Amino acid sequence: MGWLYVFLTIALTVFGQIVLKWHLAKVGQMPTELGPIVVFLVRQLFEVPVILSFGSAFIAALAWMAALTKFQLNLIYPFMSLCFPLTMILSAYFLGEDFGWSKLVGISVILIGLFILTR
Repeated sequence: MGWLYVFLTIALTVFGQIVLKWHLAKVGQMPTELGPIVVFLVRQLFEVPVILSFGSAFIAALAWMAALTKFQLNLIYPFMSLCFPLTMILSAYFLGEDFGWSKLVGISVILIGLFILTR
């Protein structure tokens, strides 16, 4: 059950980032002056995708707390690095963001590093 908590943390973290970016891409650019910036950000707090994203982050934190009761931190924390490649791949797929060779090489380095760290 412990590894389920780790991977639930990763999945919910990535999900929250994709949903948040998707929503913010729809609402447009943030204003440049302080007053309108505050209004813009506060207004976003009441949007369903933002609430969903924050809820996802909260549940991910709870899953992480559960994972910490099962494993040593230095064993499971490197797995959080999986958030980077998963977010890159899913943002390319769902959001149409760029994904080239340099990102593929970077993902490979992360995965090799994770493999080395967990041995």
